[in-house]
Amino acid sequence: MKKKVIAYLHTHWDREWYREFEVFRLRLLRVFDNVLEMLETHKIPSFYFDGQVAALLDYLEIRPEKETMVRKLIAEKNLFIGPFYTLVDEFLTDRTAFEKNLEIGLKISRDFGCNDFIGYLADTFGHSKNIPPILKKFGIDKCVVWRGCGDIPSEFTFNGINTVNLIRGYFMDIFSSKMTIEEKADWLKGNLDKIASKSSDVLLLPIGADHLGVEPDIADQIKQVNALLSDYEISLGSLFEYFELVRDNFKQFEWNDELRDNSKTFILPGSYSARMNLKQYNVKCTYLLAQADRLQKEHGGAYKNVIEYAYKLLLKNQAHDGICGCSTDLVHRENITRYEKIIQIATSIIEELRLKYKSDKAHEFESTEIKSDCDVISHFRGFESSLLYDTQRIPVTEDFTDIYVLRRKTKTSADLKLDVIKNVDGTTGLEITSGFRKIGVEFYRCIDDGDTYNFGPVEDDKGEIAKILSSSDKDGVLTVATSFFDVKLTFHELINFSIKWNNTLKNHLWQARFILPEPVYTTYSEDMNTIIERKFNPFYDMRKNLPKTRGIEAKTNFAPLQRYVGAQGFGIVTKGLTEYEVFENKLSVTLLRSVGVISNPKNPARSTPAGPPLEVPDAQMLGENTAEFSVGFFEKDDYEKYLKLVFPDIVL
Repeated sequence: MKKKVIAYLHTHWDREWYREFEVFRLRLLRVFDNVLEMLETHKIPSFYFDGQVAALLDYLEIRPEKETMVRKLIAEKNLFIGPFYTLVDEFLTDRTAFEKNLEIGLKISRDFGCNDFIGYLADTFGHSKNIPPILKKFGIDKCVVWRGCGDIPSEFTFNGINTVNLIRGYFMDIFSSKMTIEEKADWLKGNLDKIASKSSDVLLLPIGADHLGVEPDIADQIKQVNALLSDYEISLGSLFEYFELVRDNFKQFEWNDELRDNSKTFILPGSYSARMNLKQYNVKCTYLLAQADRLQKEHGGAYKNVIEYAYKLLLKNQAHDGICGCSTDLVHRENITRYEKIIQIATSIIEELRLKYKSDKAHEFESTEIKSDCDVISHFRGFESSLLYDTQRIPVTEDFTDIYVLRRKTKTSADLKLDVIKNVDGTTGLEITSGFRKIGVEFYRCIDDGDTYNFGPVEDDKGEIAKILSSSDKDGVLTVATSFFDVKLTFHELINFSIKWNNTLKNHLWQARFILPEPVYTTYSEDMNTIIERKFNPFYDMRKNLPKTRGIEAKTNFAPLQRYVGAQGFGIVTKGLTEYEVFENKLSVTLLRSVGVISNPKNPARSTPAGPPLEVPDAQMLGENTAEFSVGFFEKDDYEKYLKLVFPDIVL
């Protein structure tokens, strides 16, 4: 007896990736015109529009006359949209933004008449363990995943939610190929056999791929293929039909941890550090926008609509090919423009409310004079905020004056010290001490022959450790000159590192390394505004385990963080540095990774391409770069207290 195969039609729609947004949107018009025509004429029974509504809105902005048809097809359950606004990366976004993504996406989806939802995460680069509880909070009890699942079966329970693992991925474009029907049937049999080995008697087969339309004769092709398959019968249906048919199977396997196993699928972990400036922008915008939203809610919600507009800009940038830094230079220049708009909106709302309600609670603010209880963060010539936000006045040349950006001082820790020490080999380094506790600090760089998806180490490259050249203390700021860059340090309850340097090196990875007393077997890091524990083999050496055969991605000891990572009672809080590495007794934070291609087909860490080999000179990050982070001795249970020292008005 043949096994039943439910095939669902879809297209995975990156709004921007190896082509820019407006170019892909013109393709979207052609693809979705075709889909709507086939649905309307009953050539296909249903279509799943990738779990996000942003692409539908992009389409209807140009094709407003199609909205009535779209609403009709949704009402008849032929077209499924939502629940997300965009398909964001799961590790580089925080809980506040992820929940906004669902809140906005569900509101739009329901307005179009859609009430059937799946947490569709078919192409995100691994999966956070904190996603299922958020989905449940919004009433969603189904999830689809792929990357990072290792040997997990097709149907399983992921942290309390019925979840489907797409064993062979979402990109099944075989029906669009130039193969003969016999060749297609043979290819499908091989893949269905692999899916069947992890499935019940009912299999799920995605039909679609990135930016791909539906073949006009898809139903006829399936009929012809079925005649040649002895073990399987493919029928066009929907994801919801499949979930119903296998509803009794999910409890047979449970998984309650994150999904980052790359033994079967690429998780592309180099995207945590590609184009680090985007990550820094993202953390800043997320922080400011949450702060602006909280303040405007406290004062009546008058900015509700503009806050939602700004969140939509943020979520467009958090789409995985955006925030991950693996798109063209033009795409990411547009990302930066969006980030700048978000900063303009958020800071304007915060300042308007501060002035209107005469609030003096802000930890960072502008002033025309220096205050003794504040540190000067920056200085510029401009106009006072009280003048800029007064709609009954306009600034004139005589109002142009000195403006200081001030931050309220925090308590200084008397026993937290940083010293320049001489090592046994004659080199000098840095050492952080607090009582009997000591942590070494070094700055490291090495060759990176990778791309925007994966760090590509050179097997015999030992890298280079910065030499300490000199140090000086002036006005409470310690400046340490190294052979890489100057490091400015201030001391409060934490030691705050600020680095600004002109990068002239291509194809390099830069790190701040913290040398702990013991090998690092366990780390604690922030994920979706909570702390998760990760286990490591600290003696695993990536350079000795580079893949020699096709289709393998090297296992690494790199992992994502949002703002905090710690081990052995030592904590690091970063401002947009979103990747760390464990090796032996070292806990390292990536400061910068410079590469020059989206996907390098000769990447030593990944034996097959992950995208097009387009050159992206901006990803080399040449020119001025910055890195900011703070460190101290504290346990994971106290992380919120220390996070708030770096992000005083943070919303957790």
